[in-house]
Amino acid sequence: MRFIECLGICHTVIAEHKEYKGNSTLFYNASSPDELALVNGMRHFGFTFRERDLDDNLIIDRKIGDIEEKISYKLLHVIEFNSDRKRMSVIVKTEDDRIMIVCKGADSIINARLREGQEHAKQTNKDLEKYADVGLRTLLIAYKYVDMEFYE
Repeated sequence: MRFIECLGICHTVIAEHKEYKGNSTLFYNASSPDELALVNGMRHFGFTFRERDLDDNLIIDRKIGDIEEKISYKLLHVIEFNSDRKRMSVIVKTEDDRIMIVCKGADSIINARLREGQEHAKQTNKDLEKYADVGLRTLLIAYKYVDMEFYE
């Protein structure tokens, strides 16, 4: 679930509600087709980005089984992707007042910044090698909760 949440909030997609065949329909605009595909994909997993409101809250409709809820994340900062960083990051405040940094990017960049000894690092590296051997691109997602002092 955390993977879907991270992909669902780490983006710069713009949501638009338009009339389509007599119904209000949600459309996305994105600066890259990759971001658009990821946000649309998260929608199919029950994590629908609804809007970024005037107060910079990311409004999400989340559905798990029969349970539906609306959640929001206060967007504090966006550090956009660029070719030097090879990653993008967002910093949000969750509904329970925790500050979360979410980062997505090239495997070589994210992997180099992970803490040593993490639980799944060996298997992840094996999988990354396997994907690279067949020519697949990979994207890694990382997140961390930080305290207010660290954030400031």
